[in-house]
Amino acid sequence: MEADAVYTFKGVMMEFLSKFKLRWKLLALVLPLVIGPIFIVAGVIGYIANHQAYLGVTQTSKDDLQHITAFTIDLLNSHYHQFQVYKQDKIKNFNSELATLTNLSYNLVESEHKQHKQGRFDLTTAKREARDALKKVNVGETGYIYAMTSRGDLKVHIAREGENVYNEKDENGRYFIREMCETARQSKPGEVLFIIYPWRNAVLGDKYPRKKIVAYRYFREWDWIIATGGYLEETYDEAAFERKSFAELKEKIKAKKVGSTGYIFCMDSKGNFTIHPDSEGRNFLDARDSSGFPFIREMCGKKSGWIRYPWQNVSNSEPRMKIVRYEYFKPWDWIVAVGSYEDEFYHEANKIKDRILISMVLLSLLVGLFAVVLVFRASTIITSPITHMIDVIRRVKRGNLEEKMVVEGEDELAELAGVFNRMTDIIRRNKEMEASLAQHGKMASLGILSSGVAHEINNPLGVILGYAGYLEGKMAEDDPNYKYIHEIKRESKRCKKIVQDLLSYARTPRPSLEPVDLNDLLAQITDFAANHTDMRGVVIRTEFAPDLPKVQLDGDQMRQVAINLILNAGGAMPDGGTLTIRSEAVDPEHVRMVFSDSGCGIPAENLEKIFEPFYTTKERGTGLGLAITRQIIEQHHGEIRIASDPDTGTTVTVTLPIERDEL
Repeated sequence: MEADAVYTFKGVMMEFLSKFKLRWKLLALVLPLVIGPIFIVAGVIGYIANHQAYLGVTQTSKDDLQHITAFTIDLLNSHYHQFQVYKQDKIKNFNSELATLTNLSYNLVESEHKQHKQGRFDLTTAKREARDALKKVNVGETGYIYAMTSRGDLKVHIAREGENVYNEKDENGRYFIREMCETARQSKPGEVLFIIYPWRNAVLGDKYPRKKIVAYRYFREWDWIIATGGYLEETYDEAAFERKSFAELKEKIKAKKVGSTGYIFCMDSKGNFTIHPDSEGRNFLDARDSSGFPFIREMCGKKSGWIRYPWQNVSNSEPRMKIVRYEYFKPWDWIVAVGSYEDEFYHEANKIKDRILISMVLLSLLVGLFAVVLVFRASTIITSPITHMIDVIRRVKRGNLEEKMVVEGEDELAELAGVFNRMTDIIRRNKEMEASLAQHGKMASLGILSSGVAHEINNPLGVILGYAGYLEGKMAEDDPNYKYIHEIKRESKRCKKIVQDLLSYARTPRPSLEPVDLNDLLAQITDFAANHTDMRGVVIRTEFAPDLPKVQLDGDQMRQVAINLILNAGGAMPDGGTLTIRSEAVDPEHVRMVFSDSGCGIPAENLEKIFEPFYTTKERGTGLGLAITRQIIEQHHGEIRIASDPDTGTTVTVTLPIERDEL
């Protein structure tokens, strides 16, 4: 089994290394032996040091959060006890005042009822008089007297008169109206009842609930529950002082920083933020962290503990992990939370870890870099000749048989380079011979074929053209058959042109050379082409070089070349454009003709094929025009080149020798 495992490992290693080049194989084998032990030792030391640092710093940071939480609870508790005794006394006095007002209101309603019984006015008037009187009474700054039936219908109210509030809930979800109605029906004659509940009046701009006390008494004759309510805080003689003290307490808590950006915040068990740097008074019970977890709801549920969650502030590009210690302050139903981002929480530990990591990486990099340089230098000396050979082989594979390998030294690689060079010479000569033989064979076959085609087709075409011409002369132009005769003539002429092009390509005559003024030749052709139907809408510009020497060429053949190139340019600009024809001297022995159009251009994939016989992109073309053009130029010992861009147009450059011997 061990032998099989070793064999399998070796096989995997060999397969893995086989994918790399030689120099990278050397690096892959040597570098792990040098760098591996360094990383192992540094990693072990770094892990131990980092672990110990995290243990110490983490415990210290957690203790800090715990101490800040306890300190905040102590502040709240101190403030709570400072005003608690005072509030209890005030509650007793306030209850007595509310009971007095409730009894007075009860007596007023009872008085109106007695007058109704005595027949002074009807029941509706009595109730209206009682309602108007009760609504004029104020209790503190915002308190008032109201009356409702035992079914919750408001008979007297400063804002909601006529509504049914039987199912109204306080801020804790308690059905306090139902409770008032039930206890009122069960009360004894003359008994004043009390109820206390938290209430947040949005109309008054309350940001959080205030404690409200209501004294009420049941008037059975009218089924009215007469209630007097007011906010407890409005009855304190020192309410302003308490509010100021509470505001100072909040500012003291908000001013306490935890780390760089951490802070203390407080909320009630419903998720209302009572103290917060920027969200005070808002409810965040359903707030979710960056992963979608409702962390506030969990804090309100557990009330005490630790929580960790990802959070992204507006100023952060991505979420940061936050850790929070929270405790419950029962007297106010508050949850006090102290939070800090983990990257600040573990700041010192991270600094130690970073120092260890940097030291380990620098040491490993220095040693590894030194080893890489040595191994890479050695591998370069060995593999550079091989790399050069591979580059040459790739170029030869793409068809460049002129490439040669550099032969240096007398080792095996030098011998291989010499053999390869001799092989490419042989292949190049063979390809040249094959191309020459193939071309001669093609031309011979095409000559025989075109001669036969010309003999067999031209005669019937001549008869067709003759009869078509005869019929055309006999018909009026408005005759319905006239256009068909015209089409027969035009298509017959096109067939003769195709046969003539075949003969021209297969049996292009040897050029008859004579001194020709190239500028005059181009000017004549330009005047002819300007009136051709294919050049409609095309503007022809000429830029002829002055004092251009006469050129030894066959004027008729060169005229055919220029006309082909000009008409091709016109076909590329069906919607009009500009054709620039230029002549210039290249050097003392050569001149150049340049044809530049602003047409549609030629796609790159078609540039290599445009000189091939019978290749065309036109619907009615033969594909022989450019093939004949190149043949004529090559017989003049010249050169033709085409550069094209589908966005800007095509430029054809023809370079010709000034002097040359007869062919």
